[in-house]
Amino acid sequence: MSAQHAAGGPSGTPLERAAAVPERFNMARYCLAPGELRPADATALVVVHDLATAAADAESWTFAALDDAVRAVAAGLLAAGLAPGDRVLIRLPNTSSYPLIFFGALAAGVVAIPTSSQLTAEEFAFLVADAAPQLVVCDPSLGVPLPAGLPVVGPAEIDDWCGQPDRAPYADTAPDDPAYLVYTSGTSDRPKGVVHAHRAAWGRRPMYAAWLGLQPGDVVLHTGAFNWTYTLGVGLTDPWANGASAVIYNGPKDLGVWPALIERYRATHFAAVPGLYPQLLRHGGLTGADLSSLRHGLVAGEALSPALWRQWREATGTELFEALGMSECSTFISSGPSIPTRPGSPGKPQPGRRVAVLPHQGLGTEPLPAGEVGLLAVHRSDPGLMLGYWQRPQEEAAAYRGEWFVTSDLVHFDADGYVHYHGRADDVMTAMGYRVSPLEVEECLARHPGVGEAAVAEVEVREGLRIITAFVVPRDPDDRDTVDASVLLAYAADHLAGYKRPREVVFVDALPRTANGKILRRELAGRHTRLSGPASG
Repeated sequence: MSAQHAAGGPSGTPLERAAAVPERFNMARYCLAPGELRPADATALVVVHDLATAAADAESWTFAALDDAVRAVAAGLLAAGLAPGDRVLIRLPNTSSYPLIFFGALAAGVVAIPTSSQLTAEEFAFLVADAAPQLVVCDPSLGVPLPAGLPVVGPAEIDDWCGQPDRAPYADTAPDDPAYLVYTSGTSDRPKGVVHAHRAAWGRRPMYAAWLGLQPGDVVLHTGAFNWTYTLGVGLTDPWANGASAVIYNGPKDLGVWPALIERYRATHFAAVPGLYPQLLRHGGLTGADLSSLRHGLVAGEALSPALWRQWREATGTELFEALGMSECSTFISSGPSIPTRPGSPGKPQPGRRVAVLPHQGLGTEPLPAGEVGLLAVHRSDPGLMLGYWQRPQEEAAAYRGEWFVTSDLVHFDADGYVHYHGRADDVMTAMGYRVSPLEVEECLARHPGVGEAAVAEVEVREGLRIITAFVVPRDPDDRDTVDASVLLAYAADHLAGYKRPREVVFVDALPRTANGKILRRELAGRHTRLSGPASG
């Protein structure tokens, strides 16, 4: 069975789905307009500021109230002089003003550019110069120098717009009209903008059943901040499109917050990065909480280890469903209620997706057979795929091979159509002349009972000599007999070929991660301190 055949079916092809997108389609209207799926008085959004006082001062928005506020913000943007197709760059703290301005821009046909409030002045200045927005929405407390003459509004103006009588109708946008622009993390180069069309929301439909298992009336608790596309998508867009409620917490963080919120709001879905789940398990954050409402947890952003999947099931009696995606097409491979989890795999291509594995070397467009490792690719007809890279025509052209958008993710399909992830092409290590996926080594180490988390990276120990080094967070830092370096190196020797084994173990308190939860393997290598000698053999 070829990868291409394993990834799709005779019905529901990307071209058929693309044709099914309504001729006029506005992403905000699709998510928020009250109707049979979204009763006007049903709860759409809850924002909890402090768990101790949640019952008294949490914000609760019905679909009618949210629809009204978003169209008021749309009217305010248009009154401020913006026109459909203009760009508004958002720099706000993690408050309800964020989704109001994001979806308000979409409602007005204006292109929203969400950014993190944690960006430095230098990083933010680059985005302003690159995106060339017609308006910046910025909280004064997060203010940074801006070019002279660039209009700026803040939360006070958003509040004022909501208090005015004007309400804009949802813009009569086409599916391919630009809706929002997000910037990739840019770990090896300057960030680049990814432009998505309004149809991106329609392109998320295959994940509703295949990954999320969403139903009207469900409650999704997302741990991320509003600016993150994982939150804007899984935390807001998907619940609202399905008539479900979204719960976001923006108060003081401690591990006990999340199970308490699940209990208080009867959350059916809990969405987080994989790195949060072992912390909850390791520090007893689940003890005593009533999790009976929870159907399953959702993970994305980093590979889910089989050990963590098993530990979560044992502790909660619920599943963790993983998804693999990217900024350019969100998530399109997953496990879920209709795709049973296979430990070590993020799942299968969602029904109707056309996904392939293409040769790593060269420019071949013929999908590889099951079992062969290559680059993950998505057919360009997928309605969830980006419009393109913002002002990067050469990089955009380089990302395509014929009809395929080609990622940097190394994967293979097994005989049953499950995808197995081998890391990013630029993360793959070279040892003794062999290419080694860090994911394979990390998954092995994570199975050891003394390991809480593990990451591996190539480290240059002297000029011309690089070794695979494991960075380990112990499950119990006081139990050094269980996680002694020699014990872990011996364990790796029992389970990995010689060229794949780490030659050194470094114990750390935590793994460095991006704001989105992805492990920064290069930072690990860069900050490396030799705490134990290389192993022999």
